[in-house]
Amino acid sequence: MRAEFPEFRLGSVLATSFTATLTERQGDSVERIPTPERLVDWLAVSGLAVDSCTPAQHDLARELRESIHAVATAAAAGDPLPAAAVRVVNDRSGRGRAAAVLTPEGKRQWRIGGVEDALGVIAADAIEIVAGERDGKLALCASPTCRAAFFDTSQSRSRRWCEMNTCGNRQKKARFNAKKA
Repeated sequence: MRAEFPEFRLGSVLATSFTATLTERQGDSVERIPTPERLVDWLAVSGLAVDSCTPAQHDLARELRESIHAVATAAAAGDPLPAAAVRVVNDRSGRGRAAAVLTPEGKRQWRIGGVEDALGVIAADAIEIVAGERDGKLALCASPTCRAAFFDTSQSRSRRWCEMNTCGNRQKKARFNAKKA
C-alpha cells in the first residue's frame, strides 16, 4: 500500500465501500483513489485484484463511483433514481465478465480479467442493494459534512453514521464540546 494516500474506509458492502473512496462530500472532500495505481490498491484489498489500470479505466471507475453514490443517495431518500446514473451502473454491470468461483475453503472469490470486470462486480453489487435484494436498507450518514450512502444491516435498521469511528465520534464530540461551552 502506498502510505502517502489516505487510508481506505472499507465496509462490509462492496458498492458502498467503493463510494467511500470519496469521503466528506459536503465538506473538504477526501479522494482516496486519486491515481490509477491507488485504484489498483483498493481493488486488491476489496478482493478484486487486477494487474494494472489505465487513466481511462480510472476515469470509468470514478464515473461509476459517482453514479452509484447518486443512485444510492436517491434510493435512501426515497427519491426517483437519476436516469443518467442508472445508465452508467447498468452499462458497467453489463460490460463485466467476472466469474464467481469457489475456493477449496468454501469461500467465494472473483476471477477478474481486468478493471472492467472489477467494475462490473461493483455495479452488480450496487444493483443488488438498491433493488432491495439483500437484508438491510440504504441510509445516509447523519454527518452534515459526509452524507455518505451506506447499507444498514443493524438489527433495528436505525444506524445514523456511515462509520461510528469517524463520523459518529466526530458528531458526538462536537455535541459534547457545544454543551461544555
